[in-house]
Amino acid sequence: MTRQSFVIVGAGLAGAKAAEALREQGFDGRITLVGAEPHRPYERPPLSKGYLAGTAGRAGVFVHPEDWYAGHDVELRLGVAATGLDRGARRVELDGGGMIGYDRLLLATGAVPRRPPIPGAGAPHVHYLRRIEDCESLRDVLASKSRLAVIGAGWIGLEVAAAARQAGLAVTVLEAAPLPLLRVLGPEAARVFAGLHRDHGVDLRLGITVGEITPAGVRLGDGTEIGADAVLIGVGAEPEVRLARLAGLRVDDGIVVDAALRTEDRHIVAAGDVAAAYHPLLGEHVRVEHWANALAQPAVAAATMLGRDALYQDLPYFYTDQYDLGMEYVGHVGPGGYDRVVFRGDVAAREFIAFWLRGDRVLAGMNVNVWDVVEPIKALIRSGAAVRAEALADPDRPLEDLAAR
Repeated sequence: MTRQSFVIVGAGLAGAKAAEALREQGFDGRITLVGAEPHRPYERPPLSKGYLAGTAGRAGVFVHPEDWYAGHDVELRLGVAATGLDRGARRVELDGGGMIGYDRLLLATGAVPRRPPIPGAGAPHVHYLRRIEDCESLRDVLASKSRLAVIGAGWIGLEVAAAARQAGLAVTVLEAAPLPLLRVLGPEAARVFAGLHRDHGVDLRLGITVGEITPAGVRLGDGTEIGADAVLIGVGAEPEVRLARLAGLRVDDGIVVDAALRTEDRHIVAAGDVAAAYHPLLGEHVRVEHWANALAQPAVAAATMLGRDALYQDLPYFYTDQYDLGMEYVGHVGPGGYDRVVFRGDVAAREFIAFWLRGDRVLAGMNVNVWDVVEPIKALIRSGAAVRAEALADPDRPLEDLAAR
């Protein structure tokens, strides 16, 4: 009997965890993990958190020890990009002309930073943050420069800004929206992060346009000059769907998959940042560019590849650490998809829980410097229970009780 061959394109966290899940679920065929980067799979959160800040070492970013892959009979093809898919012949085409046949294929190609058409964006002192080399270049900036300009007040921009301030740099954050994280959190919670960074000395410029990056810094659309020794562009990411699109798979803000992470081609699944997966509870396709998805989806992808029944039903989750603020967020709220936000705790002291509601139903929750509440918040969201705002705001009302009503 011919040994089955499973191929994983994308050697990041999702790809590595999929290989692990396949072995744990009993697959004894060939596994080939293809990655364009020269490094074995690593996690990306440390690149804007501990590894960037110097509180964690390089070894800690890798998903598995170096000898794990050989020990689990996983073939690593690193430093080689997948350039095409022949779905009829079930082959992955590699840069340089090589090919790998597959019985099942997982696309875990992740996302790539958006590169806005700003004059000067290609200069040597302009940085992006996606790969480990990007992080190490920024570490050099934090160690040797005195002024950093950050274009974009999303999660990456704000985490790098926090690391730079803690390293003693003068930091200016430039954002086109009226508040940081506005699209993600809405104005009520976004104000918390604006205040956090201003309280830590960040020059936060909102509602601006960037006209040009110059050798001396950034020139705004109104002609204002922002002095900087280095510039980080962090204006979001785009799913890496090139292979899927070339192969004729359905693409719509990611590779469109069902709740089992299966594309319309029964031999191909997708997981991680690139997957726009149907969520049974939310009733829509959702693409989440966060660590938890890349960590948890691969077990479902592996089961689907093995022909077993599995659904990905985890609620979207992400976290951040900035200065003395730690935060976890669970649930899903699209822009304008909620009626109000209810706070429990002390917002001014940045110790609180926020709940996003549509009508009297909780859609999402965010805990800031309040811990061990993610599971009851998840239960509350999943229950669909009608909850009065007064009960949500009352710290003496256990969240577990509210989910039961």
